Amino acid sequence: MQSSAKTVADYLNEIPEERKPAFFKLRETIANNIPKGFVEQMSYGMIAYVVPHSIYPKGYHCNSKLPLPFINLASQKNYIALYHMGIYSSAELLKWFINEYPKHSSSKLDMGKSCIRFKKKDQIPFELIGQLVKKMTVADWVSLYESQINASK
Repeated sequence: MQSSAKTVADYLNEIPEERKPAFFKLRETIANNIPKGFVEQMSYGMIAYVVPHSIYPKGYHCNSKLPLPFINLASQKNYIALYHMGIYSSAELLKWFINEYPKHSSSKLDMGKSCIRFKKKDQIPFELIGQLVKKMTVADWVSLYESQINASK
């Protein structure tokens, strides 16, 4: 469910009222924990935390006009989604997250490759998400991203 919102403020206004408290707290958790250098903006119809072109001029390999994506946050039809490219790219980080999740939430982990789905807004493990967001600096992410891109060539 992609939004056509052009700004983060417009996107936030579209979120259903009953979901706003959890969504806003998740956004705040990310903002309070994300390492310096990432920038919040809209990308792919979601709130995105990206490495700006001023830091990584090459941009995203799929479309170099876009900055390098790292985390996206979305209000989907039936859940809140957190897309974390570090989990997708680092087996070590994924393993850490999977092992830590049951310590922070009574709900079963629902995730795809980079997508963590939160269907029960009262069971979002905010503390764990804060820890996850802190784990990778801009330099760490760019290095991992480049190693993945070079390995696929």
